[in-house]
This record gives sequence, C-alpha cells and structure tokens, in this order.
Amino acid sequence: QVQLAESGGGSVRAGGSLRLSCAARGSISSINTMGWYHQAPGKQRELVATITSGGVTSYADSVKGRFTISRDNTENTAYLQMNSLKPEDTGVWYCNAVNRWQPRVVYWGQGTQVTVSS
Repeated sequence: QVQLAESGGGSVRAGGSLRLSCAARGSISSINTMGWYHQAPGKQRELVATITSGGVTSYADSVKGRFTISRDNTENTAYLQMNSLKPEDTGVWYCNAVNRWQPRVVYWGQGTQVTVSS
C-alpha cells in the first residue's frame, strides 16, 4: 500500500506562484508514474502533469510553460511548481501514483485547495 499526502496549497492572486508537494509513504518501490490532477469547482478531475520514475514528464496544454513537475526519489516526494497562476487554476489539486506492477492500481492523496483571485 502507498499513502500520499499533498501540501502547499493556498490563496494567491493571479500571476502568483505556489509549490505543491506530494509525499509518498509505504511501498515506495511499487510506484512508477506520479501525477497531478486538478478538479475545478463543479467540474471533473483532469490530468495536468505526470512524471515517470525515470523523470520523463508530460503536461496538459493548459499548464505548459507555467507549471513544472519534478520528483525527488530519495525523498519519495513529487512537486508541482505553479507559476503565472490564473483564476481558472482554482480548485482542489490531487496527487496520484501508479503501481508499476499493477498499472490499474492507483493511489490518491486527499487533495489540497488552491484559490487564485483576479
């Protein structure tokens, strides 16, 4: 089992920055890809960025050039550096991790709230 805990959310003005963290505990060796998802108020959860255990990254078009996902395997933590924040980035941000041996097994954190005011 893997437990994920997000932190770093908060309230900022448009154009500001935040850095989200996702700390993993438990069966760390079972984790392959980690990702960040955004759930805006009243909308479905959407994939924003992913990073493999080897450091390969991918981003949704909506955050390219503004957000950077990274990972510290020694600290078992993934990060999302969020720059040039926009009001539409408001919502709950979730971290997830995919089991490398059973890709259908996905672990989720509890989420962290981000509010961007105009």
